[in-house]
Amino acid sequence: MDKYDVVVIGGGAAGLSAALVLSRARRRVLVVDSGMPRNGPAKHMHGFLSRDGLPPGDLLASGREDVKAYGGRFLDGTASEIGGDRTQGFRVQTSNGQEILARRLLVATGLRDELPNIPGLGERWARDVLHCPYCHGYEVRELPLGVLGSGPDSVQYAQLIRQWAPDVVYLTSTGTLTAAQRAELAARAIEVVEGTVSRVLVLDDQLCGVEMADGRTIGRDVLFVPPRFVPNSGLLAALGCNVDDAGWPVMDSTGQTTVSGVWVAGNVGNPRAQVISAAGEGSAAAIAINSDLVDEDVRDAVKAFNAGS
Repeated sequence: MDKYDVVVIGGGAAGLSAALVLSRARRRVLVVDSGMPRNGPAKHMHGFLSRDGLPPGDLLASGREDVKAYGGRFLDGTASEIGGDRTQGFRVQTSNGQEILARRLLVATGLRDELPNIPGLGERWARDVLHCPYCHGYEVRELPLGVLGSGPDSVQYAQLIRQWAPDVVYLTSTGTLTAAQRAELAARAIEVVEGTVSRVLVLDDQLCGVEMADGRTIGRDVLFVPPRFVPNSGLLAALGCNVDDAGWPVMDSTGQTTVSGVWVAGNVGNPRAQVISAAGEGSAAAIAINSDLVDEDVRDAVKAFNAGS
């Protein structure tokens, strides 16, 4: 069985950043990655200093080469099961039947976006159905934008979207707005359309609006939809890491979970982390992991030294 200092599960920005730091610290590192990043459907990523506008796949390919240059290794596939502990080592079972032993684990498996069940919505995801104005807002500035309300925080979300365009329509269920919210929306010329969105309208492979259940059509070029974020935390929960009611792992300031020796970084623990901040979390977690390994190395060296005296 192959043994590594650290196995990183997930090869997105967080996992690759951690693998780079750990490989440069001369640790034996393996990244297990499915090759299916959350932002894969997006044509470009934004807000990453010096990499603004780069296709997400290009960043990951470059990151892999960086890690490999320092001796980091990759295994294409998924981790199907993890077990063990920091004393005996953590066992990682992969989808292709391999078993790997690690002194420490970093889980960077991200999250999945659950969209409202509206016909046509998912097919336009990351094209002209968007969720992050900081990632995509500038590229759709000044276009007619729609915001699909989904809960109490959606009004504030619509006010945020208004920063990028003067023509914004807020689509919400009937009777959900307070008088104060209506006044705030009206004050910034955000039109309110109440009712149920029945489907997304597309013309020549371009979103052109939505159809309401009562037959009305609302023309829009882009639709912003706040999805429900669901962490890919099943492996962590199965290992015994504490998670909250929504499945988010309980962790300290460095990303260490309640199972000693297991860290998280990126969207699996922080739903609002963008690519650049996820990379930062991976770097911070890697530094904490290496420090923990150094402490263990010192204890082992002292024990061996005393045994030989």
